[in-house]
Parts: sequence; structure tokens; C-alpha cells
Amino acid sequence: MGEMVVSESLLYAAVAVAAVVVLGNALAVSSASESSKVKIWPMPASVSYGNAHLYLATDFGLSSNSESLILKEAFDGMLAAIKLDHVIDANSSAFNRSSLLQGLHIVVSSPNEQLQYGTDESYKLMVPSPEKPGYAHLEAKTVYGALHGLQTFSQLCYFSITRRVLEVRMSPWTVIDQPRFPYRGLLIDTSRHYLPLTVIKKVIDSMSYAKLNVLHWHIVDTQSFPLEIRSYPKLWNGAYSSSERYSAADAAEVVRHAVIFFFCLYSNDNLLFRALQFFLICLLKSIHSYAQKRGINVLAEIDVPGHALSWGVGYPSLWPSKDCQQPLDVSNEFTFKVVDGILSDFSKIFNFKFVHLGGDEVDTTCWTTTPRISNWLKRHRMNESQAYQYFVLRAQNIALSHGYEIVNWEETFNNFGSKLSRKTVVHNWLGGGVAQRVVESGLRCIVSNQDKWYLDHLDTPWQEFYINEPLTNITNSKQQKLVLGGEVCMWGETIDGSDIEQTIWPRAAAAAERLWTPYDKLAKNPREVTGRLAHFRCLLNQRGIDAAPLAGSGRAAPLDPGSCYEQ
Repeated sequence: MGEMVVSESLLYAAVAVAAVVVLGNALAVSSASESSKVKIWPMPASVSYGNAHLYLATDFGLSSNSESLILKEAFDGMLAAIKLDHVIDANSSAFNRSSLLQGLHIVVSSPNEQLQYGTDESYKLMVPSPEKPGYAHLEAKTVYGALHGLQTFSQLCYFSITRRVLEVRMSPWTVIDQPRFPYRGLLIDTSRHYLPLTVIKKVIDSMSYAKLNVLHWHIVDTQSFPLEIRSYPKLWNGAYSSSERYSAADAAEVVRHAVIFFFCLYSNDNLLFRALQFFLICLLKSIHSYAQKRGINVLAEIDVPGHALSWGVGYPSLWPSKDCQQPLDVSNEFTFKVVDGILSDFSKIFNFKFVHLGGDEVDTTCWTTTPRISNWLKRHRMNESQAYQYFVLRAQNIALSHGYEIVNWEETFNNFGSKLSRKTVVHNWLGGGVAQRVVESGLRCIVSNQDKWYLDHLDTPWQEFYINEPLTNITNSKQQKLVLGGEVCMWGETIDGSDIEQTIWPRAAAAAERLWTPYDKLAKNPREVTGRLAHFRCLLNQRGIDAAPLAGSGRAAPLDPGSCYEQ
């Protein structure tokens, strides 16, 4: 895992008079073989630790130079996560005062809480603080770096069943950390199966535990259109049912302050309709806000021109014909008005700098076999391939007009890469070698090759997720920077709220370490991290996340009775 050394901060702490008892048994760790004692996932950039025990006071609290509500909520959530609903009733007076941590002091350099691609996520954590040994110390440039530091601190804490207290083993700790890649994503698919809001929020929570930072929301597809679009309210007629929509009823649970507003307007049908639209905006913003409070951006996707049959349920004119229903009708100006309306609505809700426009698996047969569209192609001197390019580029221009940069699946690059906007990020999924060609052309890339990072491929074990390297065969440093990162994809054909968590975890965690940890700290053989990943999987279970055992295929059940840490 790379060599670990005692930092200058630790040496300074060793001479602090108030920390003599804590540091009396400190151990300088310099052997890579001893790094297996560290259970943090993903592995930080730099770690040093000792062999002493510290205990969290029963009134362990937060002090900070920041008045951030995001930070306060995250601290409260962290405390709840490490308590695991146990009763903490130890008598603090029974412990040596020098071994008690009274609180965590957090210093955030920037008051700016805007979350965006490239936001600084670095942090430094010291337990205990060299200057104030009664406190742990966390510093970060942004609140989002501090959130990652809180996640790391939470993994240092254990509930002692014998002492009935929260303890930090192997102190003193110094962790200096930052991500290897700025984009570390997870895709969820709410078209193949509707996912309730409670499920989406649990997925977001679990992502934060593994330091993933982008939720790619594949909202609509051929099968269903569960999302209400204010500009074109009939689009969500393509949902499976009225109860499988992201609607006002869902919003009422999340936006509690809006309930009074709802009943005040109930007597007026026109105002009621507008209230429902208002609730939807609140709903979507609540999902976005929920993710932001956990340091996670939301990448919204509409996949065009293919994968769009459900659009025509509400607006049949978007279909090439009644009997040939996708891709979207390239000859109809209304098609592009709808795309513009969707992206206009998105721009009011999703403030991530990127929007995903799909562009994959486009079968243009309906364009050539529908006489009206075939005649349009002839008039515009286009063949079907040129029409595909025309549609993608026009959709890109619409997205650019709303202030977005674009992500497209790799088929767009494979077919007409030189024509794509230079603000395009190519999303690799079909196989290896694509990322190398993309960055050689000067475009940016996200890696999700399906043979390694598709979670619906249940026969792909976690070891394959771990060893998948986004920079394979990319040696030029400038080109390496064009690889924004990677994403594991949880396509929804065979998952719903009942099995999504155990299909995602722990395999997504293996990819998360690949995307966070410096290359030279990654294990060369996945067997070296089996115990640590098993520990993280059990931590997820303890926090209410249904992570499957490491043994067996994706979402496998335990093979036999036994300890969580051995499955």
C-alpha cells in the first residue's frame, strides 16, 4: 500500500506536555506490511498512526470557524453514524482526562459553498490536535473537503461494547488527503424501474461514505418517462403509472414547508395545477440539495435521439410514426422545441456544469422507412448517418445555449468525433482503448467500460472493479488530465428498490478507491485489500446499507453462517 511515516505534526504532538499520556505509547509506522492495520476506505493519500487509545467524551461536540449549516448537519450525521444506535452511557470521569477527546475543531478556509466540478476536496485530519490535545483537528479549503474529512474520522471511531463508549484506536493519527480524479460517479436508472425518493437518498448517503461525488441520474429511457417537465407536462404520461412518478405527492414528504401552501390553493383548480408544478421544482431541487449537502453533484441525463419511445406517449408527434416509434423524429421542429424545453427546465434545477445527452445505440431504421422523414432527408441531402450527426450536434447547441457543457456516450465520438463541440466530454462504455483515442483528439473523457464497471453485469467480481485503470496506455501528462475520472453504472433492467443497494455495494467501493487513492498507493493485487474492503462492507451494513458479501457474484447472498468480516 506504500510506506507510511510519522509526520512533522505527529512529532510536534509528541512533545506537547498535555499529550504526554496519549503519545506515550506512540508507534512510528514505517513498514508497508503494517499498513494492513489501517481500515480506512478509500485509502488516503498519506496516513500515519500510533498505538494509543482515545475516547470521545459523552458531550463530544463541534467547534469551527465556519457557520456552515452543511457542516453542522454533516457533523451531526457523522455522530449518529458512528453511534450505530448504541446507548453511550460511559462515565467520562472514569477515564484519564488526557485520553478524552472533547470535540472536533474544523477550520474551513473558504466560505464559498458552491459545489461544482473541480471544487477542492482536500483535507488534513489530526487526532489529536498538536496544539489542543483534547480535540481532534480537521482543516480543509472548502466545506466539501471537510465532509470527506468527517467521513475519514468516522472510520477511525468504534463503539466499545465493553466500555460503552466511542473510541479511537491507534492514535495519534495524521491523514493528509485529496482525490486522484475530480469525477467519481455512480449512475442510477429510474426508467427501467422506478426508484422511490427514499431509495435515491439512501444511494446518495452510501456514495458519500465511499467518497464518490457525482450521481449520474439516467432519468428517462424507452421504457418510461417518470419525470414531470413543466414546459411540456404531458411528457410524464410515459410513466409506468401515476404512482411511479417524481411528483407533487413525493415533494410533500420532502418540502414540508410547502404543505400549508398546497392546502391554501386547493380550492382553485388553475392555482392547484401551478402549485403542483411548484412542488415538482421543489422536489427536484430537494434531490439536488440533498446530494449537495453530501458533496455530490447531480448529472442529469436525457438520452437523445434514441432510447426515447416513452416521450411519444404524451406527444405522439415525437415518434416517426405510430408503428415505428424511435428514435425521435429528426424532421420535426417540435422535437427540438421539446429538447429545448427540457433543458430549460433542467437549468433551473440542476446547476452542475455538465448535462448528459446520451446519443448511444441509435437505430435509424425508422427514419429511412417512414416516407415523410425519408423525403425530408432527401430534401436536406442527408443520409441516415448524417441525420444522426445533425440531431446530436443540434441538441449539443441547445444545451450550450442553456450554459451547459455536454457529456455524450462514445458512439458520437466513434462516428463523428471531429464534429463534436470542444466542450464535449466523451463517456466511454463499449470497451478499452476509447479513452486513449478521445484524449489524443483533445477532448475530455469519462471511463465506464462495460466489461469492468457495469454493476448490472453480476458476473464481474469486485476484483475486476478494483484493477480497472482509467489511464491505461495514456502516458502523456497533458492527456492524462483530460480523463476526468470514471463512473460505475447501475443500469436498471434487473434492479429496483428491493435489490439496488446490494447490487451496487461493495463492488462500487472497489472502483471508488481506484478513483480516489493515488496510483502508487493502490494495491497491485486486489487480495491485499480484501480484509479492508470486507471491513468497509460491514461498516455499510452497520449504517443500514444493504451491501452484499465480497464472496460470490454481484448481489450474492452469504454462502454460510459466519462473521460479516469473513464473507
